[in-house]
Amino acid sequence: MQTAERNSPETTAETADVPLQLSNIKALVEKINVEGLGRTKDDLVIKTIKELFEAKDFQQVVLKSQEVRTKLEKLGCFKNVGVFIDTSKGQDATSSGLEITFTVKELKRVLGGINTLVGNNEGSLVIGSNLPNTFGRGEKLQVEYTYGTKQSKGFNGMFVKPLHNKANSILTSSFYQQNSEWPSSGYHLCEQGISLDASFDSVPLLRHSVQWEGVWRELSCQSRTTTFPVREQAGHSLKSALRHVIHYDNRDSAVFSNRGTLFRMVQELAGLGGDVGFVKHELTYQLNVPITNDVVLQGSFQGGFMKRLNDEKMIYICDRFFLGGPHTVRGFEQRGIGPQSDNQALGAQTYWAAGLHLFTPLPFKPGHGGLGDILRTHFFVNAGNIDNFNFGDNIKESARILTDRYRLSYGMGLMLRLGTVARIELNYCVPLKCQRGDRTHHGVQVAVGVQFL
Repeated sequence: MQTAERNSPETTAETADVPLQLSNIKALVEKINVEGLGRTKDDLVIKTIKELFEAKDFQQVVLKSQEVRTKLEKLGCFKNVGVFIDTSKGQDATSSGLEITFTVKELKRVLGGINTLVGNNEGSLVIGSNLPNTFGRGEKLQVEYTYGTKQSKGFNGMFVKPLHNKANSILTSSFYQQNSEWPSSGYHLCEQGISLDASFDSVPLLRHSVQWEGVWRELSCQSRTTTFPVREQAGHSLKSALRHVIHYDNRDSAVFSNRGTLFRMVQELAGLGGDVGFVKHELTYQLNVPITNDVVLQGSFQGGFMKRLNDEKMIYICDRFFLGGPHTVRGFEQRGIGPQSDNQALGAQTYWAAGLHLFTPLPFKPGHGGLGDILRTHFFVNAGNIDNFNFGDNIKESARILTDRYRLSYGMGLMLRLGTVARIELNYCVPLKCQRGDRTHHGVQVAVGVQFL
């Protein structure tokens, strides 16, 4: 993108002693041109750029031009947007009149590619294609096929419709099929479903998402050694659920945060049809506090609670919470904390986990584009608990139940940033407190993923 500015005669009156104040230069936007439009609808572009006519001085013109350019880039219609400011020309031009020209390059009608995806200690190959700006108002039709290194595979199709209002509302509909393996619990899961999503901002940075999901699931035993409590849940199930997600994130980075807060709360009601029924709540919180320019202290918490809707509805093992592993409470095997049967995790209906982390740039100093920008030293203490707790009306007793028989671990290691959303952790972990049946991991533990405790 390139920006060109040409001052009118009034803007050249500058002396060596008096600095030029752009806010003191009267300016009026008389004409706006948009070059390069093809299938993008005119009314969407006009709605986006018309605020430029409200500018009263040259400083406002410059600032609003950049704001409008940013809005045009976010429409989902253009690959590049450039802005040029010039004096107004023609018989009706005034001495303070300006003419602004935006040059845009629309996205291709069909895009596609092959990418890699990292998450939950698994790498995946993603082959996808999409039709950007499908109907001229920033819509997107997308299809993807995913194949993972741990035999997981699936495909999904999605249609996204932005409404371009002040709340940044977006409507999404999708269909999908996902096959996944869970060796730590001894089952294979095949899911085929559809979902509808409406997301919007209530205040800046606070995002709401209201979702409905209908999914047909087939749970099967992974091997002959699958434990009986898992075997008795094998078969087909139908889930219909409403979900409300609240998301707030003002961190300066999703991977190596120096400051900021992350808050996420998910509330789910399943049982609007089908044989699955429960009420489920889950909370995630993270706070990052810089101690010095290079040292950051992070506190994190996760917790969840679910309850069966009635005696006619079921909660299956794939609906429950699990705890343990390099992404949650380090120093334990994947799903290694909580109810087990024949060394296979059964999950539970209540859990909590907390972590205290100290991040330092050693042994490399950041800020020069080298290893210091993508490598961090990591010291941590993790704690958590998970079980099918029976809570009463006594708050103190309920708190005692939650904290009784908790697990505790500590350790240190290195973190390597992968792009802007994922990282690799190489930690030496020491389980300090565990319970009978837990599967601990004392020593080196490696994790690749996006979300960590």
